[in-house]
Amino acid sequence: MMAGCGGGGSSSSTTTPGATTTGPTLLSLAVTPVDPTLAIGLSQQFSVTGTYSDGTTADLTSSAKWTSGGTAVSILFSTGLATGKTAGVETVTATVGSLVATSKLTVKAPFTAIATGGLHTVALKADGSLFSWGKNLAGQLGDGTNTDRWLPTQVGTVKTWAKIACGEFHTVAIRTDGSLWAWGSNLSGQLGDGTQVNKAAPTKIGTGTTWVAVMAGKSHTVALKKDGTLWAWGNNTSGQLGDGTTDPRTAPVQTGVLKNFITNWTAFSAGDSHTVGQRADGTIWSWGSNGNGQLGLGTTSDVNVPTQIGPSASDRWLSVSAGGQHALAIRSDGALFAWGADGSSQLGIEPRAGDVASPTQVGVDTHWTIAKAGEKYNLAVKSDGTLWAWGSNSMGQLGDGTILDKSPPLLIGSDKTWLAISPGREHSFAFKADGSLWGWGSNTEGQQGNGTAGSAVLTPINLP
Repeated sequence: MMAGCGGGGSSSSTTTPGATTTGPTLLSLAVTPVDPTLAIGLSQQFSVTGTYSDGTTADLTSSAKWTSGGTAVSILFSTGLATGKTAGVETVTATVGSLVATSKLTVKAPFTAIATGGLHTVALKADGSLFSWGKNLAGQLGDGTNTDRWLPTQVGTVKTWAKIACGEFHTVAIRTDGSLWAWGSNLSGQLGDGTQVNKAAPTKIGTGTTWVAVMAGKSHTVALKKDGTLWAWGNNTSGQLGDGTTDPRTAPVQTGVLKNFITNWTAFSAGDSHTVGQRADGTIWSWGSNGNGQLGLGTTSDVNVPTQIGPSASDRWLSVSAGGQHALAIRSDGALFAWGADGSSQLGIEPRAGDVASPTQVGVDTHWTIAKAGEKYNLAVKSDGTLWAWGSNSMGQLGDGTILDKSPPLLIGSDKTWLAISPGREHSFAFKADGSLWGWGSNTEGQQGNGTAGSAVLTPINLP
């Protein structure tokens, strides 16, 4: 916020409309809110308050002249209502007589969250609406059809979506009221509605309203309740649900009951047929398929209950992420670790030694802040905001302009404003600090959302 005094200071005789010349003098203006942020298409109401020489104040919003200097916002000059038009930062100015006051308005791109699946993509807008695009054979786009979409298409008319996740052919989401919804393929019961029937539109799962996070694997789903309990459903042939069995589940069952891990889960991630999770004490755990050592337990035997991952029981971790048959984790000191399958160099460990069954550090850098595992590749961000990628690159999913696998981690471009990343099977999306959404990789089914299908996108392209 900036307040101004016109006419050289206190000698100003500017008054409000209708005021007499013998009344108190208007000394200063203040615009509120101070330096707000909004998304393209949304609006922000500004107001201006005047302070007078006798200490009184008045709302001068309707009598002020409102202006904006660029193209990022449009503003109603009579009311101070600004609407975001394009991404950028713009100064909104209120003028009363010779006094002016300003506020900076930051306009960000409309999408605030992104999830990449096998051949489809789902994104959340700032207004709570949900959009999807790509392959739709099983109804995973949620628009009530089985028609593929090459451009972002709104999922119904609801604008209360809060969290989203994509499996290979299904989608799950949480609304602001804490309710859980799912749609798409349901052959393994991964939607959790008690059936094995595909759904082409969002279907409410149970009656609970305390869901706070959800993740989707290839054909299983995991979700967290507000009380810290973890629940899972769908395919369980390798014990990936963590309920102590290998029985399939078509409705949510609690994970880890056999070991009394009841209320302290904080984060989790689902791979093809394994799951990893993090507890409130910073320890990480895994369960499910382990043929490639993807559980990080030093063995290749499947486990159907949560089991702590080393290498040291005293280690504390910042995050953990499950890929197809591998996993990544960032330790509390910023060091990056990987384990599991390495057939496409997805572990990033040099020299390569095949599959690795225990957490092994990737390089020597200790500045990693985000690391997400895709099917056979990874995306990561360092503390300086740079983007890195490695592993399978047959469809350009690394974003380096080639289709050659890469190891160790490779710097992608020179930008230092990456904030969020989402690797899928063979396509990727990420956000920059300005809220802009960027995609690259496979586009065989229109999963880039750019209006075409076919050719891969080899470097990050902005999706408006």
